Amino acid sequence: MKAVIDYLKDIFFGLKTLVTGMRVTGRYFISPGEIITQKYPENRDQLKMFDRYKGEVIMPHDGNNQHHCTGCGICQINCPNGSIEIVTRKEMSPEGKEIRVIDKHIYHLDMCTFCALCVKTCPSNALAFGHDFENAVFDKAKLTKILNKPGSSLKKEVK
Repeated sequence: MKAVIDYLKDIFFGLKTLVTGMRVTGRYFISPGEIITQKYPENRDQLKMFDRYKGEVIMPHDGNNQHHCTGCGICQINCPNGSIEIVTRKEMSPEGKEIRVIDKHIYHLDMCTFCALCVKTCPSNALAFGHDFENAVFDKAKLTKILNKPGSSLKKEVK
């Protein structure tokens, strides 16, 4: 007898949770609020990604082709799978100090897990996430990107 009562309780509980879920779904079906689903690829021209979207890692440059990256290598050290490489050289500053200058800031998109450790740990906020998400290519070499633009330099106020 107890087994029958427990069985009926389980059926009632299952039906109750089903009705609860269907109520939420039915409410959105009858009067949808903010529609989050996007009709991709038909809306490719007006598609806007959310601000918190984590696309590929980028290095923002200003209008004078200057960036914030000092080449310290903290992003390279913190990357768990080695998707960032920094190639630097030493130069003499006008004050006579030896400074590190970036030759290449290499980003391997095919190895990145988008964990954000490089962006979070950068002391000069030189890295950010872009909103580009169409990264399907036939050649794997196209997924290796140089983040610093040709002829770019470090901003004067960044130390």
